[in-house]
Amino acid sequence: MPSPITLDDLRRYAVARSLFKPTTLGRAIEKLGFVQADPIRAPARAQDLTLRHRVRDYRAGDLERRYARLPIEEDFLVNYGFLPRATLALMHPRTAKRAWDAATRRRAQNVLAFIREHGPCHPRDVQAAFDHGRTTNYWGGESNATTHLLDGMHYRGMLRVVRREAGVRVYEAVEHAGDERSPSQKAEALLKLVVQKYAPLPSRSLGQLTYHLGGGAPQLLPELKRMLAHARETWPSAEVEGTRWYWPEGENPRSMRHAPDDAVRLLAPFDPIVWDRLRFELLWQWVYRFEAYTPAPRRQRGYYALPLLWHDRVIGWANVTVRDGEVNAQTGYVAGKAPRDAAFRRGLDDELQRMAQFLGLEP
Repeated sequence: MPSPITLDDLRRYAVARSLFKPTTLGRAIEKLGFVQADPIRAPARAQDLTLRHRVRDYRAGDLERRYARLPIEEDFLVNYGFLPRATLALMHPRTAKRAWDAATRRRAQNVLAFIREHGPCHPRDVQAAFDHGRTTNYWGGESNATTHLLDGMHYRGMLRVVRREAGVRVYEAVEHAGDERSPSQKAEALLKLVVQKYAPLPSRSLGQLTYHLGGGAPQLLPELKRMLAHARETWPSAEVEGTRWYWPEGENPRSMRHAPDDAVRLLAPFDPIVWDRLRFELLWQWVYRFEAYTPAPRRQRGYYALPLLWHDRVIGWANVTVRDGEVNAQTGYVAGKAPRDAAFRRGLDDELQRMAQFLGLEP
């Protein structure tokens, strides 16, 4: 009889399956299934910080520079980011939870006709043609109503992001390819995608991801809930220290293939290894929070603390800045001080050098 799965097994498994051998940009996104985006650069955007560990010779900004040549889209899955077009097809035609009123539908049709006539448009081009005034945004503040409308049209599948200019989305009209599978088959495919990305997953996190998938495909939420119930009964799982964990078919958390390497890595706050805060706390026994939007006096780790991974342990964090063309890292450690192991010091130095190359700095 095999020995029970332990938290040590799950830690090794979580790290090794996510940090696959670096490959091409297109293959890495396909393998990940989805890359979360965030606009903050500290020292680079989250999508770039995520991809640098998984793409050969990756440099900050490569995703934006090569986006138009790749079979990917900017869109919403469990949150906003980049995903293969085949995955996007599972979610369209998307039915938004909140229906537009007649006036908004007319404005959207007028803007769509304008973009079809003129080709790819920057929001300022649309604003110049249609002054829609101001509106209340998702966070309760005010924003440009034209930008808000373009966001809604993008979400509903009327527009796609064709490229970015200085970080601003440029839109073109689109009719997304469909997927002939049934709603239940689409729901199953989407749920398997997020489990493939974030496994091993605690049962509660699996439920939360199912709910978030309802943001990417609201029309599939009933099927997603049914698939969740089926998954909890049939998918591979184990009870470890009072928590039920799930992972994809055909994988073995105890496999010797999951042996950790000696590298030190600074991870993005939304990297798949650390994205699920519940899983993070269960695996590494401390609380990590993203504090960029926390008032400075209340921050515990820093504005954009990058979790610090060594072997299969997240042992601390670092806030990375660039000063006078050099990378600087302010580190903190759960144990209160850095490991005394010389291999760790070499590994951290190597990681900061890789960070400098990633940022395009002189060695």
